[in-house]
Amino acid sequence: MSLMGKNVVIIVANEFEDVELLYPLLRLSEEGAKITVVPVKSGLHPRPSAEKPVSGRYGTPVPLEVMAPGKRYIIKTLEEIKPEEVDCLLFPGGFSPDALRTNKKVIELVKRANQLGKLIAAICHGPQVLISAGIVRGKRITAYKAVRDDLINAGAVFEDVPAVRDGNIITGRVPDDLPEFCREIISFFSKQ
Repeated sequence: MSLMGKNVVIIVANEFEDVELLYPLLRLSEEGAKITVVPVKSGLHPRPSAEKPVSGRYGTPVPLEVMAPGKRYIIKTLEEIKPEEVDCLLFPGGFSPDALRTNKKVIELVKRANQLGKLIAAICHGPQVLISAGIVRGKRITAYKAVRDDLINAGAVFEDVPAVRDGNIITGRVPDDLPEFCREIISFFSKQ
C-alpha cells in the first residue's frame, strides 16, 4: 500500500481511451491511493445529449456502470479540484485530451499543480494537455507516435519507450505500456 493517503485525480472528457482510465484507477487504488475521477462534459460524443454521461471510445461511462463511486473512486467536478490537495493529476489518452487542452480551467490546474511540484502523469494522447499547459519544454516525454511532432515542436525531447519520468512529469506511450506507466507513478511516491 505504497500510495496510502495519496490523492490521484484522473481527468477525462468524452472519447477517452477506456483502458487508460480503468487500469490506473484499479492499479493505483490497489496501492492505497484515493482516486478522484473528474468527468468534463466536452469533446466529441457519438451519442450527444445533455443527459448522457462522459464516456470512453468503447462506451465506458463515468461514473462506471460496474463499479459505483465510493469504494475505489469518487466523482468530483473540475471546480472542486484544488491543486494544493492533489498529489497527482493523470490524463488518459484517446480523443479526450483534444477537448481538455482547450479548457482554460484544466490548463490552469495543470500549470498550478506543476508549479507546486505535484506529479503530472499522461499517457498516449494525454501529453497534448501538457503541451497546451506549456510544461514540456526541455523535458523527456513519451506518447503515442501521432503526438511526437507536437511534443518536439513544443520543445520536449521525445523518447519512444514505454514510460518516462522527468522530474515531476511521468508519461506513457500506449495502452500496452500501462504496467510500466503505473509502476513509474508508484515508484515516484515510494521514493518520497
